[in-house]
Parts: sequence; C-alpha cells; structure tokens
Amino acid sequence: MMTAQETFQLEMASAEAYEARFVPAMFAEWARELVAAAGVAPGQRVLDVACGTGIVARTAAEIVGPAAVTGVDINAAMLAVASRVRPEITWLPGDAAALPVPDEAFDLVLCQMALMFFPDPGAALREMARAAANGGTVGVVVPGRLEDQPAYGPFVDLVARHAGRDAASLLGVYWACGDTGRLRRLFAEAGLPLVEIATRTGIARYESADDFVAVEVESTPLAERLSAEQFELIRSGAGNVLEPFTDDDGGLAVPLQGHIVLATKNAD
Repeated sequence: MMTAQETFQLEMASAEAYEARFVPAMFAEWARELVAAAGVAPGQRVLDVACGTGIVARTAAEIVGPAAVTGVDINAAMLAVASRVRPEITWLPGDAAALPVPDEAFDLVLCQMALMFFPDPGAALREMARAAANGGTVGVVVPGRLEDQPAYGPFVDLVARHAGRDAASLLGVYWACGDTGRLRRLFAEAGLPLVEIATRTGIARYESADDFVAVEVESTPLAERLSAEQFELIRSGAGNVLEPFTDDDGGLAVPLQGHIVLATKNAD
C-alpha cells in the first residue's frame, strides 16, 4: 500500500496538468480564501509550504510583491512549473519537515491542501512555527472529512470498485486531516495556540464528468497507477455518480468542504 509520502511525487506531465487544470478548477479559489483569511498585507514576508506550482505564493505576491515571497516544495516537477510561471518568486526544494529557511524569517507561513500528505504533520507544523516570526501567522487549508463531501465520497467508492482499495487509498489521504479535533491537537502539540478554524464549502468547476475524472487522474499519481481499462470504467461510471452536481449544459459544480486554520506564534 502506498504511503502518504508517496502520494504527490509527480512526473512533469502531471505537474503541468495540475497547473493547467487543478489550479483553475479548485486551488485558485482556496488560495484567495487563505490569503484573505491570513490577512496578507504589504510589507510582510510570506512562505508557501508545499507550494506545488505556486498558486498561494503567486496570490500573496500580488499583495506583497514577488521579492517578499518564498515557495518550498519537495517535488522537482512542481517547482519547475512554478518557476516558469513566476520566476521572480524564490522557489526552494525542500521537505516540509525540514524547511530550508532560517528561524523566524516570515510574517506569514501558509500551506494549502498539503498537510494531510505529510508523513508527520506535527513535524511539519513545528517547522512552520519555527519559520514564523514571533507574532506571525501560520495558516493552513485542508479538506474536511470524506463523509462531509457529497461528491467526492461516491467518487472514491467508484475508484475503489474498479481499481481496488489500494488505488482509492491515494484519494483517501486527501481527507486525513479533516477532523477538526485532530487539527486542534496537531496545532497545540506544535506549540501554536489556535486562533480559529473556519469551515466553508468551495465549488470546483469542471466542463463535464469526463473532465473531472481526467483532472483527478492526470493531475495526481493515479495517472501512474490505473490501467487504461480501469480508467475507462471509472470515466464511464462517473456520469451517474456526479449527476446531482451536473448543470443543464453538462458542466459540473463540485462542492468541496475545507477548513482554514489560523494560529499565531507565541500569542498571549
């Protein structure tokens, strides 16, 4: 069975698909929400942890300027795409559990849709706290629980039915930090007094059920784990599974519940 650490080691084609499809469909909206909730403002220094192709870093750079933003990711393909899209931002290879940045170097340390993939989320949060200045903010976005996802729950079941639980477990990792009680414990154990958890539902938009399946497969390591036959079975079944979220024109509006978690370092 694959481990959490294995889940987002992407090849270049998948990283390109992630930027071209996942970012506009879903992650750009959450990046705006995170940056706004964290209160990013001119004059601040921002670190984007597990930055992927850099949508949070780019969104923050619109406010603070690219020279004040650094993105870190363990995946070389993701960083290659990020640096091509916005070369003025500093992009660094690195593990979230051993960030290649000095102590207390950033006013805001942000991490979008990645905490659940880390082998040791607590170690990553401790590193984020180390990188944050005293009084600085650590802000994280994670998906909610799978049972609170009306579209993704049935889709994960569809993948399991046609590709097996091992393949579906890759999608299952997405929801590993969805329990708010666990989030509170993780932050507390990292020495970060919790300011707030805001739960909201975003809408990911796709051209069709086929487009949804293509994005979920081609932009993730599932692309290397499904046979052509398995992919076709999933694609052909997705229309029925996702029918409640289909517009009159065939487009999809897929709800995704997520938690925005904010903490202040050394808060009184």
